[in-house]
Amino acid sequence: MWTPTLPANDQPRYLALVEAIAAAIESGALKVGERLPPQRRLAWNLGLNPSTTQQAYREAAARHLVAGEVGRGTYVLAGSKEATLFRLKQRDTQPALIDLSTNVPVVDPAREDIERALQALLDNRQGQHLEHYLNAEQLLLGRLHGAAWLNRRGLQLSAQQVLLCSGAQQGLFSVLLSFCQAGDAVMVEALTAPGIKAACRQLRLPLHGVALDADGIRPEDLDRVARASGARVVVLTPTLHNPTGACMSAARREAIAEVVAQHDLLLIEDDVYGALTDHPPLLPLLAGRGLLVSSLSKTVAAGLRLGWIAGETALLERIDPHAQATHWSVSPLNLQIACTWIADGTAARRLAWQREETRQRWRLAQRILGDRLLGHGEPSPHAWVQGQRAGAELARACREQQVEVVPAEVFSVKQGDVSAIRLSLSAARSRAELKQALERVAAVCR
Repeated sequence: MWTPTLPANDQPRYLALVEAIAAAIESGALKVGERLPPQRRLAWNLGLNPSTTQQAYREAAARHLVAGEVGRGTYVLAGSKEATLFRLKQRDTQPALIDLSTNVPVVDPAREDIERALQALLDNRQGQHLEHYLNAEQLLLGRLHGAAWLNRRGLQLSAQQVLLCSGAQQGLFSVLLSFCQAGDAVMVEALTAPGIKAACRQLRLPLHGVALDADGIRPEDLDRVARASGARVVVLTPTLHNPTGACMSAARREAIAEVVAQHDLLLIEDDVYGALTDHPPLLPLLAGRGLLVSSLSKTVAAGLRLGWIAGETALLERIDPHAQATHWSVSPLNLQIACTWIADGTAARRLAWQREETRQRWRLAQRILGDRLLGHGEPSPHAWVQGQRAGAELARACREQQVEVVPAEVFSVKQGDVSAIRLSLSAARSRAELKQALERVAAVCR
C-alpha cells in the first residue's frame, strides 16, 4: 500500500498529504488509474485523524489529481499536470523508440543556420519590425522571394502569381475553401496524404479515390471518376507521392493534363516534395486550370512554417480577393528568415544537402528492405513497404520492436486491408539510427 513520508514542519497535515499525492503522481509512484489507499487505513498508517485524510482527498479531488467513486474508492486521474509531467519524463526513459511516422526533413545537428539568422536580426536591429502584422513591403518581398524559389522548379512565376500562406496545409485548406462548398465531391489518389483527407473531412467534402499504378494516378480512371462523381476539383501529388513515392513520367503528366482540360477540372498540385527531385511540376501543362501549393517544410526547415499558393491571378483572386486572408497567420520572423535564406543561398544549400541525404538514406533502405520496398527508383524521403499482414498489424508489430510507422489504412480513401506501411526515412536522427530501425522493420516483414 502506498504510504508517503510527510515532512515534519508547520504545514497543515492535510495539505502535506495533498502535496505528497501530487509528487507521487509526478514521479510515477502513483500511476494513472491506480487506486489510493482507503482513507481510514492511510490515516492509521500515518498517525492522522481520519477527518484529515478525508479533507486531503477532497482537496486532491478539487485539484483534479484524483476522483472518488462511491463503493470503488479513489483513483488517480489522467489529465492532471502531474500525470502529464510523468508521461513526458517517461518518454525519455523508454527503450529507444525510433519514430519513423512523421515526414520531416533530416536535421543536421552540425548546422547553425538558425542561430546565425537570429543573430543577424539582432545585429542589424531588425527586431522592431517583427512585432507587428506583415506590412505591404514585407508581403511583397515574401511573394517575390516565393516566386524566385518556386521558379527553381522550372516555373515562370511573377510575384502577382503567388500568395503567401503559413505552410502547404493552410494553403490547401484555403484553396478548397474557396473553390468548394460542403458536399462537393473532390477527387484524390486512392492512397492520399492524411493532411489532404483531414482538410476535406473538415470542410465536409466527400472524397473519391482514383486508381494508382507505378506512374501515379491512371488517366483513364481519372476520366471515369470525374464522369461518375461529377467532381470538378482534383488534388494530386504528382512528385514523390505520399505515401508510395511515385513520380509521374512526362507522358503521364500530359495524359492527366488532357483529362483535366476535357472535363474543365481544377487541379490542386501538392508539390511539397517536388524540390527533392528534377521532375517538373504539372502546373505549366494545365493552361490556367491548376494551382500549385508548396512550402519550405519538407525540403529546407519544417519549423519555418511558410508556404505559397501559385497560379494564374484570376484563380488567386478567388482565393484571396484582397490579398490578405491567406497570409494572416504568417509570422514576420519566419518570413524574414525565409526571405534571407532564399536571397543569400542558404535555402538552396540546405536543399542540396537534403537531396543528398535523401539519396543516401534511400540506398540504405533499398539494401536492407530489398523487394519489400515498393519503390519507383526515385530517392524519396518516405518508403512504402510491403508485408504479408494487414498494414495495421504490421504497424503494431513494428511498435513492439520500438519502431513507429504508419499503416496503409491511414492513407486509404476506402478503408481496406492493404498490406503495407509507410516509413519516413528522413525522420531518423542519423543514418545509424535509421539502419537500426530498418533492420527491425525487415525482421517484422519477414
